Amino acid sequence: QKRKKKIFRLTARACTFLVLPVPHLLFPMAAPHLWIRAEVKPFEQRTPLVPADCAELAKEGFKITVEKSQDRCYEDSEFEAVGCEIAEAGTWTSAPKEAIIVGLKELPEDGSALEHTHMYFGHCYKHQGGWKELLQRFRKGGGTLLDMEFLQDDQGRRVAAFGFMAGFTGAYTAVDVWCHKQLHPGQAYPKMSPFKNEAALLQHAKARLHEATAAAGHTPTVHVMGALGRCGSGAVDFLTKLALPEKCLIKWDLEETRAGGPFPAILNSDVFVNCIYLMKPIPPFLTEAMISAEDAGKLSSICDVSCDVSNPSNPLPFVNRCTTFEEPTFAVANGKIHCIAIDHLPTLLPRESSERYSHDLLPTIKQLPQMDTASVYGRALKLFNDKMTEAQKE
Repeated sequence: QKRKKKIFRLTARACTFLVLPVPHLLFPMAAPHLWIRAEVKPFEQRTPLVPADCAELAKEGFKITVEKSQDRCYEDSEFEAVGCEIAEAGTWTSAPKEAIIVGLKELPEDGSALEHTHMYFGHCYKHQGGWKELLQRFRKGGGTLLDMEFLQDDQGRRVAAFGFMAGFTGAYTAVDVWCHKQLHPGQAYPKMSPFKNEAALLQHAKARLHEATAAAGHTPTVHVMGALGRCGSGAVDFLTKLALPEKCLIKWDLEETRAGGPFPAILNSDVFVNCIYLMKPIPPFLTEAMISAEDAGKLSSICDVSCDVSNPSNPLPFVNRCTTFEEPTFAVANGKIHCIAIDHLPTLLPRESSERYSHDLLPTIKQLPQMDTASVYGRALKLFNDKMTEAQKE
């Protein structure tokens, strides 16, 4: 009997020892305060969290403030109806220090110190233009970046991404530019506006392709690079729904590009859609000399969905600047080829894009109260600190 009592006491002590170092499992941190800022990028209509998902977070104790926006694809009242507080646009700078500022695209480029934790696409971890300057703003303010591009699960896959919708809308834009050139030769491609929904986009795209094919005398051949990835799958999905004949769709991925570029075969298509996710230096797919040659083939329209325009390893080096919804294209190869490099193409379908993204991001947002133990945030914080160190050394 004495032996049994002794064993019990030792076991109890061991259990106590195991529990005490992780008290958050018994007493979770208070749910965070999320502050959804108004986007400053022109024509941006998406939101990282939609009202329905904000309602779910509110039920779990999250406090959510949403800045007013006339551009967002949801009305301010839709957020207010599910319990969100509404604030004036741009007031995140004076938000409580513990608030997590949530957005999508770039912050105002005013050089101000950043003292909050921010969740958005910073585009500063692959040596893009201005990467060191942005990280210096976090250093000055003592803030933190949880870059949405690098919120990854244990298998290294992004927990949420706009890639599919970027590919879908990128393929639409590339084909529509080709159509415009057949129907209105010599005229600049007009300003773009978001569609109400996918059905409206497809209705427009099918009508344009029918007219343009008749004018050109042939159906365009479309080459998708990175066709098996998330972004490429979106491009292929659009082209399939467009009813583009299978013989006119060329799908390349790792197997077809294993030998390394450049790839003269791309010049034999009418339309090229670059959907790769650039992770390391690679040879270019095309060069300026190739596209400018007299026998350069029939390539007419390029959509660089990847938009690595300021990356030293940009596989389309002549696509060296971003375009906008206001001015969607610029010409290269003596005006023969028109390039699209819009870095927020999914806002062409803002509501569907936001719903998809918010749905995928929600489980990760729910882990914020356990940020100190959730591996997705541990990896994001380590990467932020590593890049801060790298920026300081250079």
